[in-house]
Amino acid sequence: MTSMDGRIGLVTGIANDRSFAWFIAKSIIAAGGTCCFTHLPGEKMERRCRKAIQGLGVEDPWLMPMDASDDASMDETFQRLGADHGRLDWLVHSIAFADKDWLQEGKFTATPRDVFTQAMDISAWTYMGMADRARGLMDDGGAMVAMSYYGAEKAVPGYNVMGVAKAALEATTRYLAMELGETGIRVNTISGGPIRTMSSMAVGGFGRILDWVEEKAPLKRNITGEDVGDTAAFLLSPGAAGITGQTIYVDCGYSAMGL
Repeated sequence: MTSMDGRIGLVTGIANDRSFAWFIAKSIIAAGGTCCFTHLPGEKMERRCRKAIQGLGVEDPWLMPMDASDDASMDETFQRLGADHGRLDWLVHSIAFADKDWLQEGKFTATPRDVFTQAMDISAWTYMGMADRARGLMDDGGAMVAMSYYGAEKAVPGYNVMGVAKAALEATTRYLAMELGETGIRVNTISGGPIRTMSSMAVGGFGRILDWVEEKAPLKRNITGEDVGDTAAFLLSPGAAGITGQTIYVDCGYSAMGL
């Protein structure tokens, strides 16, 4: 059901081989799909991203710098995709940012305006911005997926402004699905359980979150990157043709529990 043969798309957000985006690309490639990639601007970021991509067995990747906070940079990326490949079948939005100094317990109320707006811009608006640019390359329909977390709907100590931004991301998913559905484009979000990534380790008390989930989740374990990667590949494949506008929980059942 999760065949990606002949399908090409863009993966954003690979920082290293522990990123959700890396595991998503791994599953897509295993299912026969072709991945294009972006990295944060700068030689160091390019080297880091390229090294991670090599770990996927892709020796000569389509790879471009993209600053998601800059419209011109996003325009250039999608214009180049169109020029080089002529189409886009799917899109992976796996980027987010909030100033780590404000991802600590007891620091939400005092969050400065610029920290709040930056988190909303990078973590939520960019899904809409990428969708707007990608839809012009999806003449035969397509699929998009973004990454969220349970802190979008429940207050998680230390997640703070990122939780608000992820709530906006999930709402953005529903509105995108409503508007793009008539063109055959599906839009979903995965709410992944906690995993040790560069971004998650910035959240104060993250280790306690991992221990709590392992104790309380029905499956009595934390998720793996492969859990999320395989779900994303399915959602982007024709096998999920009837699924759009949804937040899919990949959290070993933790979100179903009352404690």
